[in-house]
Amino acid sequence: MSDDFGLDEFARDVAAHVRTFLAGVREIATGEAPDTVISSLIVQLAQISMAGAMLGAVTDVVPTDRFEADAGADLDVDPLREALAGLLDGVDEYVAVFDPLVPERPVYHRISDDVVDVVVDLEHGMRHYDAARPDEALWWWQFSYLSTWGAQALSAQRALLSIVAHQRLDADEETAAAAEADALLRE
Repeated sequence: MSDDFGLDEFARDVAAHVRTFLAGVREIATGEAPDTVISSLIVQLAQISMAGAMLGAVTDVVPTDRFEADAGADLDVDPLREALAGLLDGVDEYVAVFDPLVPERPVYHRISDDVVDVVVDLEHGMRHYDAARPDEALWWWQFSYLSTWGAQALSAQRALLSIVAHQRLDADEETAAAAEADALLRE
């Protein structure tokens, strides 16, 4: 993909999606709206997955330089991971098949870990973008989408959707009311 085909515009579009996702996840992690954590994460993951799909749909982005410039130190994401894990207490862990094309034993995951790992990959690319290296940012976002964060975002989103489906479809009214009251009392 060359500049003639809108590399800069594409990078701006993806960067805007990334910024929205990063800000959204940080806002969710504040815990100011605990009753919307699950639905808000579903929305954030769906939106960034759409940006990832765009990255996966284009031909390989190859940066001008054949080496990755130093993007700077990684951010300390442990507080974000801990905040999300606390908000998802009781529903954070889920089981998934690592690669559906190569069936293996199920693997245990945590939604909070998956979301934060996506944040780490996207932040890395954003540091390139903010350093005026849009081709390096696109390369990183595309590579990491295909190798890690794409699957993590979709797995976490599927686990969250399963939570919502069980909450809405499995419980009778009395059980749902009791669970809601129990959740409110924990706060």
